[in-house]
Amino acid sequence: MGDTSKSIDKLHRRGLLFILSSPSGAGKTTLSRKLLKADEEIKLSVSATTRPPRPGEEDGVHYYFVSEAEFDRMIAADEFYEWAHVFGHRYGTPKGAIRAGLKGGQDYLFDIDWQGTQQLKQKDDQDVVTVFVLPPSLIELRRRLESRAQDSEAVIDSRMERARAEISHWAEYDYVVINDDVDECFDRVREVLEAERMRRTRQTGLIPFVRELMDG
Repeated sequence: MGDTSKSIDKLHRRGLLFILSSPSGAGKTTLSRKLLKADEEIKLSVSATTRPPRPGEEDGVHYYFVSEAEFDRMIAADEFYEWAHVFGHRYGTPKGAIRAGLKGGQDYLFDIDWQGTQQLKQKDDQDVVTVFVLPPSLIELRRRLESRAQDSEAVIDSRMERARAEISHWAEYDYVVINDDVDECFDRVREVLEAERMRRTRQTGLIPFVRELMDG
């Protein structure tokens, strides 16, 4: 008789690609950092980039630093989940290591915009879980951007215009949370992650478990 006493939440499962998107100032970066610190089962996806390393950045840890020619080769070989131009350089999410990690149950966190999200879903929809973070109001969003004291009024105006465009894509996401209180919002994000980990189609260990249960 088999031993079916082990808890099913310890059974093997396939990992997932957990995407957090939001307009600038809505709290996506703060939520991402809190999630990485609180949850050992998820790690940040490492992107490839054509920009040079900054002081303290390590290849393979912060980014994969590649030449323009190598980035072109990776595009031609369909090695990216998604890629984009950002401030004069290119960034992309390599497939190889992530696909191997998913099979082993590793979860990956993505901090990307709606365009990157659409590209990722087209390449690997079954593994993708998307969460869009909304600010409580546009007035509050502008207040948060101004409180950083990093940008001019013209830059903030530009960010607000872009925010409106990004918010218009909220309905394309699986889940939408409002970041009025960051701790409460973080709790909701973690609840989504935990529920998605338990989705039947990801619980690859359930088939042998149920067989053993029925034979017991």
